[in-house]
Amino acid sequence: MRVQPRQQLLEIWEAVCRTSWQKGKWISGGRFGSNPISDAEQLLCLLLPATQVETFNLDRPDQTDDRMILALRGMGTATDIPRVLTRILSDYYEKYTEGVTPIFSGGGYYELDDSPDPVPDELTELPIVDSYALSITLSLATLGFARVFRRSVSREDLQKSISDLEKAASTRLSAAMIGLLRSFSVNVFAVDSPEGERLVTTLNQSSQPKRSVVAQLQLQLAQTIASLRDEVLIGSGGQVTDLEEPDRLFECGWSWSVLLDAPEIRTTEKIGDQRLGFAEDRPYLYFTVIAMNAVEALFSERTRVLGLLNEEQQRLARALQIRSDLTRSYWTAVATFCDGRRWPLESLPWRTTDGEQSDYYTLQVTALAVKGLAPIRGSDSELARIGRVLETLAERGRITSRATEDDRNLRLHLPGVRLALKGSDAVPGHKGKRPLLAWSVPEFAALLLTRSAGIAGLISDPDERARLLELGDRVWEHVSRRRVLTGEAAGLWDQPALVFPALPELPSNASWYYTERVVEALVAVAEVLDQPPVRDDEQTKLAVSLIREAEQIYDRELLNGGSEAGPTMREALRFVDVNLQRAREVMSERPGTAYALAIGILQQLDRLARARKDAYAEG
Repeated sequence: MRVQPRQQLLEIWEAVCRTSWQKGKWISGGRFGSNPISDAEQLLCLLLPATQVETFNLDRPDQTDDRMILALRGMGTATDIPRVLTRILSDYYEKYTEGVTPIFSGGGYYELDDSPDPVPDELTELPIVDSYALSITLSLATLGFARVFRRSVSREDLQKSISDLEKAASTRLSAAMIGLLRSFSVNVFAVDSPEGERLVTTLNQSSQPKRSVVAQLQLQLAQTIASLRDEVLIGSGGQVTDLEEPDRLFECGWSWSVLLDAPEIRTTEKIGDQRLGFAEDRPYLYFTVIAMNAVEALFSERTRVLGLLNEEQQRLARALQIRSDLTRSYWTAVATFCDGRRWPLESLPWRTTDGEQSDYYTLQVTALAVKGLAPIRGSDSELARIGRVLETLAERGRITSRATEDDRNLRLHLPGVRLALKGSDAVPGHKGKRPLLAWSVPEFAALLLTRSAGIAGLISDPDERARLLELGDRVWEHVSRRRVLTGEAAGLWDQPALVFPALPELPSNASWYYTERVVEALVAVAEVLDQPPVRDDEQTKLAVSLIREAEQIYDRELLNGGSEAGPTMREALRFVDVNLQRAREVMSERPGTAYALAIGILQQLDRLARARKDAYAEG
């Protein structure tokens, strides 16, 4: 790829350090002010690479790469940097805890749905799934960082600071997990309702009778329906009793906050108060995807190896995993519903059951479809179909095509898709008329880069993989041009007017929302590039054939006494022996390398044969 994630992440670290670390203090807050989400995103710009890309580790000072230290030199030496991070993270957890209760508010990210006026202060304090999900990601990163850094520390005061940080991060993690459990939604509706009509229309790509489409869908979802009824026991999911009625359809996922009437969850974790819910019992694609990403982090290899979850957290995680698995099954069935023609996912743009439609929703559904195909190792042809949807989205989003005058598709980038947060107008205690809140998501381009890298990492067909990586390069070219150019936030994001002059210029301070999404994308690219090369069966067969030929010629040389000849001949044969052994070692994962080694071996053996022939001729 032309994207160089190591270099790009180092440049981001330098910009983050320059922007955020001034005169020995961490300066939080960006374009949307200081709040639990923005501040977490700001910290994750450092912690995601540090905990997910091996060469970026900061928790083992004696092993920290000099280039990493140079990027964060404002924070001090290799020994100073993890201590500074410990203090910064501790301040975050203290700042967003009231008494013993963690705070998960949306702050300046909230908007009014039908007015440009400022959001009343009391409504900015409402908790939101975005904050729960980010807190899981941040807390796991914090716990992993602290767990490893502790091994390098001998001072008692620093050991205590690390212990206090682990306790605070663990408490917030538990509270966030419970918040996600109470925000899970199963929305059941009649086949003949507006929601049912829209879902059937989305699925029906070949004009089949509605009854046939409904029957096929219910058959595909039979196991999911049974599991929802039997296994969703704690938190939310109160509508599941009607799921098996023949005239009912449903959708599941995460709403934007704790559901109205969601019960409290019994737990031994001391997380303080569990707030009353008020969100409408209806899933949102945006919140569903970020919640599922957070749940996946709970079961990552790093989480397991470092033992980051206590016994109670493991219980909560299992409950979340059940919901995530059922959601994944549902959305994979819906997105790839096949009635003989194309998938619903391939009919752009995706329309939700409440009638909203956007290419952004299509992009989110691709993530859910891939999550469903990945555990069963979906075929390359299925993954390639999703890859082609991404190519179409890049074109429609004017990332790989030219924008036209008054192009409506530019709204994907600014202001982004606006989500009306249903139920926020019924929050008790607000004086006067209760306004409806909204949440804007302008992450389309960065998210497209993440999706392209993610599918490229799953696909084994070399041509399709190269096609997706090429798409990733083209998306990165677009994203990189949107960096802020001036001021303290230079090198961070986001300034879409630099690519689309028709869009208004935004303030020059950093959008941690967008910058963190870019960091996520670059980490995803780094993970793909760190994988072994894709194996080509034809290349493997040819490499095996060449190695066998080389082995036969080598054995014949030994039989003819080559090892007893002069030093030049012995050295040449030793070269052959060493490289044959290396070719056999790398054959399974790197057949191209084995092929190249075999060519070199055969050339060396041919030189020996020619030399012997010349010697005989002279004699």
